[in-house]
Amino acid sequence: MLLAKTLRSSTFRLALIAIAAFGLIVAAIMAYVYFGTLAYVQSRIGDAGDHDAFTRMIELAMVAVAVLLLVLAGLAAVLVTRRTVGRIEQINATSRAIMLSGLDQRIPLRDSNDEWDRVAENLNQMLDRIETLMGEVKQVSDNVAHDLRTPLTRMRGRLEKAYHTPRNGEADAALIGDTIADLDAVLHMFASITRISEIETRARRSAFRTLNLAEVAGEVVELYDAAAEQVATRLSLGGDREVAITGDRDLLFDAVANLVDNAIKHGSKGGTVTVTCRSADGGAAIAIADDGPGIPADQRDQVFKRFYRLEQSRYTPGNGLGLSLVAAVARLHGAEIVLHDNAPGLTVRLQFPPPSQSGTAFA
Repeated sequence: MLLAKTLRSSTFRLALIAIAAFGLIVAAIMAYVYFGTLAYVQSRIGDAGDHDAFTRMIELAMVAVAVLLLVLAGLAAVLVTRRTVGRIEQINATSRAIMLSGLDQRIPLRDSNDEWDRVAENLNQMLDRIETLMGEVKQVSDNVAHDLRTPLTRMRGRLEKAYHTPRNGEADAALIGDTIADLDAVLHMFASITRISEIETRARRSAFRTLNLAEVAGEVVELYDAAAEQVATRLSLGGDREVAITGDRDLLFDAVANLVDNAIKHGSKGGTVTVTCRSADGGAAIAIADDGPGIPADQRDQVFKRFYRLEQSRYTPGNGLGLSLVAAVARLHGAEIVLHDNAPGLTVRLQFPPPSQSGTAFA
């Protein structure tokens, strides 16, 4: 079956065309050698001898060489085309298996380290990436459905209860207020998704300018100072007073605010949250540290995914989009985000590249 596919393949037809062209060249060379040899012999010995036997010997030798070349060229074309068709069939078979059974199939490698193995490796890596993305899409869909089902179920229950009970001004006002709060939570979720998508498409790079990261961090600390006092948490700002960075001020403010908000919420009550800005390695760095329970090492890469929450039951307030927004802002600014132990607690560090040379004054 593979031989039949080989003979019908376009690669084999191209190989035959190449063989035909090669044959014409060889035939021309052999004709030149043949007639040149005869002319040389005749010029040397003239018509004194019998040239027929010599001529037949040359013709026989050239026919044998031509046949041998054609056989070898045809055999090489079949073998090379068969190998090519075989590797293509492996890719086609894997593609069909993926369409029928799922993304868990991979193209087999032959450990030959040739161009076909490299193509197979690239395709397998692409399939790995697609499988990962599909898994994330499924997880996000499940989480969205769960996070929407709870407030929508509450709203429907309140409205149904109000529909079947006599009107009461205070009760109706409370119901309307609770329903508005749930709707605001749903709208906030969709607004966060939209904003993350906007950041990831790099639609906001036009707002980049040189600014002072320490000033942005100071505004965040001032904003969250009252919230920290409510849980007896000491919120402080340290490091350099001027830290130059090129970026979007509003997005950086939101990213730092999300990190500080998480540190206050998930840190220990009566503990400490420290925000530190420094110039480092020609760029800038900001670190937010708390003394809470921290994040397990095996989940630190997961927390930046959309809707991912350490509390899997998802009954506590929140939608798991805060750190996703931070990660999107970091990618937009070319920053590296690192989580490490604060012993106790967690430290989140954002390392930014050197600021753009355009613009020297802080915005």
